[in-house]
Amino acid sequence: MLNRHARGFFTSLFTPLARWLLKIGVSPDAVTIVGTAGVIFGGLVLYPLGHLWWGSVVIAVFAFSDVVDGIMARLQERSGGWGNFLDSTLDRLADGAIFAGITIWFFTGGRDSAIAAAAVVCLVLGMVVSYARAKAESLGYHASVGIAERAERLASVLLVTGLTGLGLPPVVLFATLVLLGIASVATVIQRMATVHRQALAEAKGTGI
Repeated sequence: MLNRHARGFFTSLFTPLARWLLKIGVSPDAVTIVGTAGVIFGGLVLYPLGHLWWGSVVIAVFAFSDVVDGIMARLQERSGGWGNFLDSTLDRLADGAIFAGITIWFFTGGRDSAIAAAAVVCLVLGMVVSYARAKAESLGYHASVGIAERAERLASVLLVTGLTGLGLPPVVLFATLVLLGIASVATVIQRMATVHRQALAEAKGTGI
């Protein structure tokens, strides 16, 4: 939901940057790789050191590479599958780094095992949400539905984690992760139901 509403705004905002990067010879793949490296640094270096605010800032800045590389690819009229494959694969690494970093900090210096455990659950469920869509599309169905798509998950966890680093009570982060986990389960169910309906319609159409 969030990504669909914000796409137009961010496309307009970052198109000049995308044009400039192409002009100086930077490829969309390079932007994807650098952006992922930045997110991983924020998640697996800054978060475990307890720098929750700056970790969130760094991650948010580099996460916008996801928008920039897409604009660059469209400007180059690149429609091949490699860019999409690379982007999706590195997105999973980035997501894993964010929740793993939160887990590490709260199992160690943060001393809050409840938050750490909730982050692990969100990590697993987030992967399932992404896998459900990817598997559906590989079978020829569509499953881009749900209340907890990637943009919503990242925006909520980055905001609240960053504010926790500035003094927000940790219980707010715990509550956010619990709600995010529930929303992720709901999203998986929505995607399964959507694919099930399509599969039934397909079976009826072929007389199976």
